Amino acid sequence: MTNTNQDKQRFRMIAKTIYGSEDLLAKELTDLGALDVKTMNRSVEFCGDKQLMYEANLWCRTATRILKPIGDFKTADENELYRAAVRVDWGEYIGLRQTFAIDAVIVESNFTNSLYVAQKTKDAIADQFRNRTGQRPSVDVKYPDILINVFIYQNQCTIAIDSSGDPLFKRGYRRKTGEAPLNEVLAAGIVLRSEWNRSSSFVDAMCGSGTIVIEAALLARNIAPGLTRKKYGFMNWSNYDSDLFKSICENARKAIIPKLNFQILGSDIDPHLIREASENANQAGVGNDIVFKQSDIVDLVPPPPPGVAIINPPYGDRLSVDDIQSSYHAIGDAFKKNFTNYDAFVFTGNSAAAKHIGLRTSRRIQMYNGPIECRLLKFEMYRGTRKTESEPPEV
Repeated sequence: MTNTNQDKQRFRMIAKTIYGSEDLLAKELTDLGALDVKTMNRSVEFCGDKQLMYEANLWCRTATRILKPIGDFKTADENELYRAAVRVDWGEYIGLRQTFAIDAVIVESNFTNSLYVAQKTKDAIADQFRNRTGQRPSVDVKYPDILINVFIYQNQCTIAIDSSGDPLFKRGYRRKTGEAPLNEVLAAGIVLRSEWNRSSSFVDAMCGSGTIVIEAALLARNIAPGLTRKKYGFMNWSNYDSDLFKSICENARKAIIPKLNFQILGSDIDPHLIREASENANQAGVGNDIVFKQSDIVDLVPPPPPGVAIINPPYGDRLSVDDIQSSYHAIGDAFKKNFTNYDAFVFTGNSAAAKHIGLRTSRRIQMYNGPIECRLLKFEMYRGTRKTESEPPEV
C-alpha cells in the first residue's frame, strides 16, 4: 500500500504510561515530532499522522500503549453509553471476519463494573453489525484482531482503538525472568531518570534477569525497543501501510550505533539469574554490549569511572527484617568502597530499609512499581563527599 494524503492527515492520539513517567514520555513524543503534546494522569495526549503513530509504537521506551480515540461523549448511565457507542461507525474499524475485544477502565464514575461497560459496548457493536449485515464479528478476549479501549472518567467517556495490541513493555526479548522482574517500561524510565550520558560506564550490581542493563544498552546503541516485536495492533487495521512501517523499521536499523566504547556491567550473586540475563540480552540483540558476572555486590569491581550504577534490591517481601537491613547496609558499603566518582542509584519500595544504606541522598524521585510507591535515590559518590553515615537518607 502506498502513502496517500489521507495517511498524512494529523489526528489525536493518547499514549499510556506508568504513573510518574508522563514527562519522560512527553519528551520522547516531542522528539519524534508530535504536536500539541499534553501530559495527563498516566498518559500523554498528542497529535500526529499515521507515520508518527507507527514510530511512537516502535520508539517510545516509556509508553505502554498508543491509542487512537474515535469517540468522546458524556454518559451518565448504560443507556447513554449504548446509544453513543452504537453511533460509532464500527465497520470502519472492524472487519466482519475479524475478532475484537474490549478493555474498559473506570475512574470516579457512576459506573462501578468495568466488565458491564465492556459488555454494553460489545452489545452496541454487535447490534450495529447485525442491523447492517445480518452478521457480527466474534469476540476473542485472548488474541483479538482489534482491541478497543473504553475509558470513563466521571461522566466523560473516550472510546479508542488500540494501535499497540500487546502492551509495549512486552519488547519480545525477555524469555526468562527472576522472581520479581521489573517492567521494561519502568526499567527504561529509571535509566532515563538517572540522566546517564550514554557514553560512560553503567552498572547494575543486582541485575536479576537483566532488564535494567538491557534497557540501558538499547538506549546507548539507539536501538528502537520495538524492533524485537513481531506484531502490533495497527497491523490488523484496514488502512495498515506495510510499506510505510517497513521503511520506518529500516530507518531505525540504520540509526543503530554499531558498537559501544565503554562497559555495561550486570552482576548478581545468583548464577542462575546471570544465565537468564545473558539469554535475555542475546534475544534483545545487545548480548555483546553487556558483561555479566556472578558476584556479590561487596566484591564487585566496577568499570572505571565516571559512570552510573543503578540497583533495584529486594523490598523485603521474601526476606527477614535482619536480612533486608543487612542487604541495604551492604549496598552502602559497596558504594563507598568501590564506586567512587559514580552516580549511584537505588530503586526501592522499602523506605525503612533504605535508611540502612547509610549515605546522604542528593535526589529522591518518587516512582511506582505497579501499586507500590517507590523512590529512586541518588547518591553522588565523589571522593570525600556525601559519605556521612550519621546522616541517613530522607526517603
